[in-house]
Amino acid sequence: MKAKQKAIKKKAPPPASTRRRPISKPVSKVKKPAGKYGAIREGLRRQRMALLKEAGVILTKDPDGATSSDVTDQAQAEVERNFILRLKEREQRLLQKIDEAVERIDKGVFGICRSCGNEIPLPRLQARPVTDLCIECKTRQENDESIRAR
Repeated sequence: MKAKQKAIKKKAPPPASTRRRPISKPVSKVKKPAGKYGAIREGLRRQRMALLKEAGVILTKDPDGATSSDVTDQAQAEVERNFILRLKEREQRLLQKIDEAVERIDKGVFGICRSCGNEIPLPRLQARPVTDLCIECKTRQENDESIRAR
């Protein structure tokens, strides 16, 4: 009798299609930041996405396609176009620096001054994550540039 009760209590497992999966965290396609510079890497990723999103909005806007017969209006439109182009060039350089910084993080050389080889302090990296020079080397570089500009 007991064997019969055990057989009744034992149910066959449900088919694979109806089985419940264990609850787990969703798998993200974005590489999760890890290590000492994970938060900086994530901030760089967000900054990059914001720049690209903003660039897409500006590119989809219809620039003043209508030409004005007023010379002053034409000149103002040209000044505005040049200003936007300069901004886009700066953003393009910043995107390149962001990509290089993320690459340095991935390679494990992030936070090391490319000039002297010393470690760049974390507060400087948090303030300017795309930097690849320590404060001393950057100061020296700026002084050299100002001397050459004279």
